[in-house]
Amino acid sequence: MVRKISFVVSMILMVCFSLPLFAGGQTETAAVETIKLGFIGPMTGDYANYGQLISKGAQLAIDEKNATGGIAGKVKIQLIIEDSEGNPEKGLAGIEKLSSSDKIVALIGPVFTGVSFAVGERVQVEGILMVTPSGTHADITNIGDYVFRTVPSDGLQGEVAGNYFYEVLGVRNLGVLYIKNDYSQGLYEGTKASFEARGGKVTIAETGQIGDKDFKTQLTKIKAAAPDAIYIPNYTAEMAQILEQASQLGLNIPFLSSDGFSNPEIYDLAGAYTDGVIYVGPTKVAESDASKAFVDKYTKTYGFAPDSFATNAYDAAYVLFDALEKVYKASGKFDRKAVRDAFAATKDFLGVNGKINFAENGDLVAYQGLYKVEGTTPKYLGAYTVVDGKLVEVK
Repeated sequence: MVRKISFVVSMILMVCFSLPLFAGGQTETAAVETIKLGFIGPMTGDYANYGQLISKGAQLAIDEKNATGGIAGKVKIQLIIEDSEGNPEKGLAGIEKLSSSDKIVALIGPVFTGVSFAVGERVQVEGILMVTPSGTHADITNIGDYVFRTVPSDGLQGEVAGNYFYEVLGVRNLGVLYIKNDYSQGLYEGTKASFEARGGKVTIAETGQIGDKDFKTQLTKIKAAAPDAIYIPNYTAEMAQILEQASQLGLNIPFLSSDGFSNPEIYDLAGAYTDGVIYVGPTKVAESDASKAFVDKYTKTYGFAPDSFATNAYDAAYVLFDALEKVYKASGKFDRKAVRDAFAATKDFLGVNGKINFAENGDLVAYQGLYKVEGTTPKYLGAYTVVDGKLVEVK
């Protein structure tokens, strides 16, 4: 009997001593807080390279921030990625999930112009901050005051391109081959307007459809028209086909392009045909310790170097962190409107791309860079803007 009582007492003591340990563990775990950010981009399909590169720029920033404790050293950040495949309808499905189910506070992306238009309308209605690192069409930020970008607008790119082609390159008759999507058509229209305002003429403009693989018919027509140069403001998949097929047709007219050409995938797809291409792209800033550290860490982490859009996403994430911290420290929560207001108030934020400021309409205050490809290596030609209708080189 004594042994039985001793056994029961021992069991009771063991349970009593163990309770604080379990209770303490549960309380500590429950104290962890997380904030959710969204990303929408093509993660699969022909344009997956863009989504993979750009999302990793945002993810690297988040991993770095979480390693320091998160927002205000207290709140961890989770990035939820939705695959748009470059399709506006799938982009809308993605923002529906991110908004209603995941309850994100802000969105980095979308990647492409067409998806940015569709998603932008939705986030404006719901009051969710959206910052695209690569949606360039001039009208994207006209959607409303919740839409921003960390990439130069096509409005500026088209102005610089048209003026540079005419004034610096001496092009007078321009041929164009563009894909019928918002990005390519918007760039074509902006460049055409500025080029013709200078006195140039678009002598032939051919089009293709998204997903086309054969451009020989259009290229044959352009060859017969004999323009001074051919402008191809498209994404890498189409540009690679165009350059290869132009070579097959013996078309020796110089090619000009847009910031889509800044994606390094073009050299994997068409490296034998890229020599001599001149394109408008992001401004090259003087290498800083921050930019070198970013490129080195991104490359070491993922096994390949970042492109300009991945860099834009990294900067967008850090500007967003700054806004989130200001809101959290002021109120202890993440009100969406307060986050939008803090983001819009950004002033001289020092990012990897240099100082970041936003115009009143949400556009990045920026210039445009010009590049000429030597083999498979882009050579920087300088930075330009347009003031009062005139091309100005920025030193």
